[in-house]
Amino acid sequence: MNLSDSQTGDRVAPRRVSAMEAVLGHLRDAIEHGRYAIGDKLPSEAELCRTLEVSRPVLREALRALQTMGLTVSRTGKGTFVIADTVEDPTFGDYAAGDLMEVRRHVEVPVAGYAALRRTPEDLDRLARLLDRMERETETTAWAAMDTLFHLALAEAARNPVFRRVIEEIRDALARQSAFLNELGGRREQSDREHRAIVEALVAGSEQAAVDAMSHHLDRVETTLTDIVRSPRADSSTQAP
Repeated sequence: MNLSDSQTGDRVAPRRVSAMEAVLGHLRDAIEHGRYAIGDKLPSEAELCRTLEVSRPVLREALRALQTMGLTVSRTGKGTFVIADTVEDPTFGDYAAGDLMEVRRHVEVPVAGYAALRRTPEDLDRLARLLDRMERETETTAWAAMDTLFHLALAEAARNPVFRRVIEEIRDALARQSAFLNELGGRREQSDREHRAIVEALVAGSEQAAVDAMSHHLDRVETTLTDIVRSPRADSSTQAP
């Protein structure tokens, strides 16, 4: 079975997906259909790589995504075990996605508004340079790291050290969430556009426009997370015979 060049269905047109997404879809489907039951140990990495005809790095990314979704747990020296058969609330580092989104709405929306009122030319220059770099970046981990820097820079522009401290606390979770959404939800270009709209509101000095732009950004993040969690079963072409 070769999952290195797959397509996934879309209501409008098929979207070509990465090998990691195809492997994740196959394993998630197997767990949700009970081919790997709760308590079962997944086959070894070597066996899965051989069966699915993918590289070990691709497989490991998929296994990490399964853990983020709360379907499996990795036990050092023992392997990967199934602990749930449905996705409830992905976890990013120390925080569940639902908790993270709740806090982000209460913190980052007002941050954007205050930043529009208090930003300096230096803040705008820093944010513009970050956006330019992000729009050129194609590597997921590097983009996710810059995404956290962008949100930190917004907090700095709000001129309230408490806001910055909160963003610092969830910085690792934000990076993990960004990488997850980019890999599984194709969010990068859309996020770049949403970030650009936030900065344009800051340049205009419009508190309401900044609040609206950040609210829209977080709405899209939450919608993508929901779509991933409620993803339909994998196509039969990616299932084991």
